Amino acid sequence: MSELMSLEALTALVTLTGMEIVLGIDNIIFISIMVGRLPQEKQAKARSLGIFLALFMRLLLLFSITWVMGLTEPLFSVMDKTVSGRDLILLLGGLFLMGKATFEIHHKVEDLEEVDGSGVKNQIKAQMGWTLVQIVILDIVFSLDSVITAVGMAQQISIMVIAMVLSMVVMLVSAGGISGFVDRHPTVKILALSFLLLIGVMLVVEGTGNHVSKGYIYFAMFFSLAVEMLNLRYRTKRARFGIVTR
Repeated sequence: MSELMSLEALTALVTLTGMEIVLGIDNIIFISIMVGRLPQEKQAKARSLGIFLALFMRLLLLFSITWVMGLTEPLFSVMDKTVSGRDLILLLGGLFLMGKATFEIHHKVEDLEEVDGSGVKNQIKAQMGWTLVQIVILDIVFSLDSVITAVGMAQQISIMVIAMVLSMVVMLVSAGGISGFVDRHPTVKILALSFLLLIGVMLVVEGTGNHVSKGYIYFAMFFSLAVEMLNLRYRTKRARFGIVTR
């Protein structure tokens, strides 16, 4: 306990918690979009389950750190490039995320609907089980980078565990608000899906052995989000004064 209360340990804890929260943003976006396809009464439960599954995957990988580090060892070579287990996970996860984001963008733009017996159109709803399976698949991919980052920033397992739990608490508290905000604003949802598509491309690039600085990716995401927030404020003020937005 005394080691945890040292200035060095507290600094590492605060820094790592902040980093885990940043790395968890894309996870929250993905979970929010996935549960948005579920019936309204199941969304909160699925969102909480998704976040707890993300925490479970991070802790599981953290306590299997020897195996995780072993994933960086080369498995085979392709055209003079070595391929590791981590590369394969990032590549497959990136392809899955790109495909899923593209499908969701197509669904949103084309507004795919089905008609019931009374002729009333209803949005196609997803199944709870399949939604959780997709969340788990991406949790594994996101958790892998999260754990490797944690190991690089802290030396004590206890600090890593506390940082991950704190970041998940923040995610749990904020996920409902983020999910509701995304659902209420269609343009923000398209932007969020575009973020996921961008992250998928980044994972594929990293999976092929090329490094991409995440700073550039997150800067682009936050800049695009800031512009969209200005647009939302602009449209809200025009609507308040009865001005038609063109």
